[in-house]
Amino acid sequence: MPTTALSNDELAKRAESIARTAHAGQFRRDGATPYIVHPQAVSERVEGAEAKAAAWLHDVLEDTSWTEEQLLDAGIPQHVVEAVTILTKNPGITYQDYLEKVNNNPLSRTVKIADMLANLSDNPSRKQILKYAKGLLFLHGESENK
Repeated sequence: MPTTALSNDELAKRAESIARTAHAGQFRRDGATPYIVHPQAVSERVEGAEAKAAAWLHDVLEDTSWTEEQLLDAGIPQHVVEAVTILTKNPGITYQDYLEKVNNNPLSRTVKIADMLANLSDNPSRKQILKYAKGLLFLHGESENK
């Protein structure tokens, strides 16, 4: 593990570089758009180096062969890797349980909201619109019961 911490600028650039490498050759649902445009869109919706780093990396553990250990070895701080891990969907838990975990980590919550907004701006299906609308309401502290 690196002994010196990355500066804010270096952190965001390192995360972007990792994401570009990890997602190389991947495409969006349309089969033509490079996948990296999605993490980039998410990173543009958040403020601060740590949020930008988590945004760039939010799908790396889920959709590539990268591991938490590799992110740490690349100099990504533990708390950013933890946020990315929380954002990584686990097929063993329900979507609601996933959202609750995300909601309990401020960095994960910020990035997930940006992720949902980016997905909603990318020609979503009706099912996705409903899913993200419910998720956004939950992450904003609202529920259908209010």
